[in-house]
Amino acid sequence: MKNLFAAVFALLLPYVASAQFSVSGKVTNQNGEALPGATVSIASAQQNTVTDGSGQYKVSLATGTYAVVVNYIGYQQTTKSIAVRGNQTLNFTLVSSNYTTEEVTVTATRASKNSPTAFTNLSKKDLEKNNFGQDLPFLLNQTPSVVVTSDAGAGVGYTGIRIRGSDPSRINVTINGIPYNDSESQGSFFVDIPDIASSVNNIQVQRGVGTSTNGAGAFGGSINVQTATRRDTAYVELNNSAGSFNTVKNTVSVGTGLLGNHFSFDGRLSRIHSDGYIDRAFSNLKSYFLTGAYYGKNTTIRANVFTGYERTYQAWNGVPDYEILNNRRYNEYTYKDQVDNYTQNHYQLLVDQRISDKLSFSGALHYTKGKGYYEEFKEADSVKNYGLTPVIYGADTLNTSNIVRRRWLDNDFYGVTYALKYLPTDQLNMTLGGAYNEYKGGHYGNIINSSNTINVPYNYEYYRDDAKKNDFNIFARAEWNLDKWLLYADMQYRYIYYSFLGFDFNLNNVQQSATLNFFNPKAGVTYKINDQSNVYASFAVGNREPNRNDYTNSSPQSRPKHENLKDFEAGYRISTSRFTGGINGFYMLYKNQLIVTGQLNDVGSAIRRNVKDSYRAGVEFDGRVKITDQLAWGATATVSTNKIKNYGQFFTNYDDNSLVELQLKKTTIAFSPSFIGSSEVSYSPIKGGEIALLSKYISSQFLDNTMNTNPAGYTIDEENISNPYAANRKISGYFVSDVRLRYNFSTKAVKNIGIGLLVNNVFNKKYEANGATYPGLSGSNIYNYNYFYVQATRNFLASLSLAF
Repeated sequence: MKNLFAAVFALLLPYVASAQFSVSGKVTNQNGEALPGATVSIASAQQNTVTDGSGQYKVSLATGTYAVVVNYIGYQQTTKSIAVRGNQTLNFTLVSSNYTTEEVTVTATRASKNSPTAFTNLSKKDLEKNNFGQDLPFLLNQTPSVVVTSDAGAGVGYTGIRIRGSDPSRINVTINGIPYNDSESQGSFFVDIPDIASSVNNIQVQRGVGTSTNGAGAFGGSINVQTATRRDTAYVELNNSAGSFNTVKNTVSVGTGLLGNHFSFDGRLSRIHSDGYIDRAFSNLKSYFLTGAYYGKNTTIRANVFTGYERTYQAWNGVPDYEILNNRRYNEYTYKDQVDNYTQNHYQLLVDQRISDKLSFSGALHYTKGKGYYEEFKEADSVKNYGLTPVIYGADTLNTSNIVRRRWLDNDFYGVTYALKYLPTDQLNMTLGGAYNEYKGGHYGNIINSSNTINVPYNYEYYRDDAKKNDFNIFARAEWNLDKWLLYADMQYRYIYYSFLGFDFNLNNVQQSATLNFFNPKAGVTYKINDQSNVYASFAVGNREPNRNDYTNSSPQSRPKHENLKDFEAGYRISTSRFTGGINGFYMLYKNQLIVTGQLNDVGSAIRRNVKDSYRAGVEFDGRVKITDQLAWGATATVSTNKIKNYGQFFTNYDDNSLVELQLKKTTIAFSPSFIGSSEVSYSPIKGGEIALLSKYISSQFLDNTMNTNPAGYTIDEENISNPYAANRKISGYFVSDVRLRYNFSTKAVKNIGIGLLVNNVFNKKYEANGATYPGLSGSNIYNYNYFYVQATRNFLASLSLAF
């Protein structure tokens, strides 16, 4: 009997040892006020949580002794030791820090906990668990109303993100409050800063117009990135990933911790390679991030230097509809150096100054240098396209030649950003901020090789355009707390001057300029039901200038107007120890939205045209419930309608090069799915372990604004009617699931050992996330020349991380 008892006890011992107990408590300041949003971490158990609206937290721990660490901006880090033998309470009282923090830099352009706007905050831990080497948009895939895509199909290289159907050029991106969007195209190219996620401390994603920020106006949303901040202890981290398509990521991060109570230095070196899912669509990416900071009693100074280099084989055009059924990985480019080469260097000097207990200042000087080219092979190209005259050899005239060309971008972006934060009372929070930035972009092209002797010297420059853009803005924002009410007001003035090479009235290329002035007011109100929940409503105005192509490919007579957006938002939020979530309704009313219609302008170029009336309206839900201490479920859902009123689409008739117009009273905006949903179910069966199922559903999207309607008298041609990719101008809906496994543990020599596995598209779904269409007419037929950005079937990435 004794032996039987011993055997049973031995079998049950692992389960007893791993029994989970709750440790809960409250985090307050010295005045007893709750500190919502404080971070509670247990490093040895690889757990962290954030206090709710009343400062409460709760974690689950197995039997053992732990160090519990609490951090909150503006307060000293506090650590307590606890021996867990059952359910326990552990409270913390934080003391104000003797040193300044980077709080003003963080909050100057962000929404606060009770701001009447829709936003999602992502911590460093949130990003780390999905960071296997894919670009930043893929790490934001589980946030509400987001659709991501990859040109190469595997999430490495050129990637894109849409928020509420708005493309990247309409999403404002800042890094430490400094604009990242390209000043001319207005897009954000995360391929130019590979592995930036490994140097990010937190991100706020806002939807809609949001709060005033620096750079181009947010017409779909904004992504506010804060890079590395102070870490008080020294560290060395090695993070490596490898997987399908020869994808490899190597990252080394080091930091000194706080030296002499005043200084810290951190650095990261990364390289990422992937062959891509699409044929030949490789990516070779390299980057580094260096930062040093001084922390004084009233002053924080931080210098950031980070660089990204990318060499990617082009997969920009997607897979044509006539190839996709036979070869989903088809790439029409075969020239060995059909590549994009670009290097981008960033320099930032950030200053936070506490002027008094009520007044603080943040400012930044910044400079970004970018230079690179994309190389192309053009078969039998007309020499006249390069400003050359045909060459005559006896009786032969060479009008064409196989040409290898490089198109260069050599740009400089520099300026200053600033914010003054004033807290006259506990009830009033005021911010005055803004920026002045200048951009200089050199656009030029070279011929580096040709198959025939066309009298061209090596590196012959066949075009050049030196553009300049000045961008100034100033904004004032205030939040006034009146018991349970919060009143919000935000006003921004923005001035833009742009000088560029465009067409004059006689269709000659001449230097031109454009000047715009915008006023963007915002107002809202929040009612705090209790410490855990609130309701809010807001109204915001955004204005946005046309992009480079809108200006350069037009004359003053055909130049489009700027866009205007009036954004109405209302919602409900709740945050408890078990459930966090909210529901948000939006109505985004556009005036003069710019869209591609198929029409040509007076210089013969395809243009974006202003449509007078269009709108996006919908409801967003996001929530996360802690079902048990081991099981949690997070989900998002967006239902929307996205319409243009009185729309005219133009189709080219290839028989006579005329334009045929299709008029629609109301139509759906392209690339605007009516439903976007995501789900993340995570289960922690053992200490430090997690299994998660991540799912995403995107309903069908149209490739243009016609909803597949054809002009009267034209039908789809018989050759393509049997091909679903050619018969319709749309992307089919798709449901994709990923599985993520992580296990973290420690030894005496290693603070943390992390093992991870990410299986993307675990059910091997064949789908496309993006595309383009170029329909044309001939005879009585319509031909849909569709291109699709095919995403990878089942693939995996495995990771190993070591922290010392």
